[in-house]
Amino acid sequence: MSDNSYLIDTNILIYALYGSEFINQYVQSSPFISFITEIEILGQINIEQTELETRQKALDFCTIIPFSNIIKKRTILLKQMYRLKLPDAIIAATAIIEGYSLVSADRGLKKISELSLILLEVS
Repeated sequence: MSDNSYLIDTNILIYALYGSEFINQYVQSSPFISFITEIEILGQINIEQTELETRQKALDFCTIIPFSNIIKKRTILLKQMYRLKLPDAIIAATAIIEGYSLVSADRGLKKISELSLILLEVS
């Protein structure tokens, strides 16, 4: 892993899918995502087949980090310490354990002191 490796949060991947250019530098080549981001991207209710196919094609370019026992343990700690939603805790734990900077637009993640966070402003 290089020093410039990023884990892309679900919200950033969604912005990329809809053409937001301000995130291009973070999703250029095979971005890293958590398995929970894959679930969130594909698991949306009432998604049309063409949209689902577009999302799957985008995920095919990503490197998906699987769940592990060490990520599970860190997720539990983060939920206890910071009262995070489960997907946020999993994604933050994945970034911490794997040594990635998390790229997100979620301001609630700023409270996680051990997380290397790149917080993008979204208008």
